[in-house]
Amino acid sequence: MRRIDHRPRWGLAAAGAILAIALAGCTPGPVPPPASSSPSSPSPTATPTPTGPVLVPDGTAADNLPLFAAIVNQVAATDRAVQGRAYIDALVAAGFDKADMEVTQDLTTVGNPADAIQFSVRWDGECLVGQVGPSTPAPTALVLPEVPGGTCLIGQTRPIDW
Repeated sequence: MRRIDHRPRWGLAAAGAILAIALAGCTPGPVPPPASSSPSSPSPTATPTPTGPVLVPDGTAADNLPLFAAIVNQVAATDRAVQGRAYIDALVAAGFDKADMEVTQDLTTVGNPADAIQFSVRWDGECLVGQVGPSTPAPTALVLPEVPGGTCLIGQTRPIDW
């Protein structure tokens, strides 16, 4: 006689929960097990691990590019897509050091919205650089070398004084 297993498939349910959290724009973190429809279902014994990109403090700029790019894409999908402060705040919330950041102006010198804004994080001699705006076909995130003088962006940047 074949035995039928009625226990929930935790792998599939956990994947669904992780996807729901990622789509909600949450930062990576432990994912609680999904609620079971059956009170007699066994609870999972292992704690799920975070999925998605995470900050790698001892890593290279390339190691941290996946997290940087994920943050750029998350903010770019909001109504604050062309506000430099939104990117800086989101990067700080993810663990990047504000002291190592630069951002360009949101407005032109005559007060119009900028065609593109750039922001960066200096990382051990390299730069994580993002660019978004109406003139940019899609949010961009790259690792580039520092420019002479130890900065990441060329031209005038605005103070990050908040």
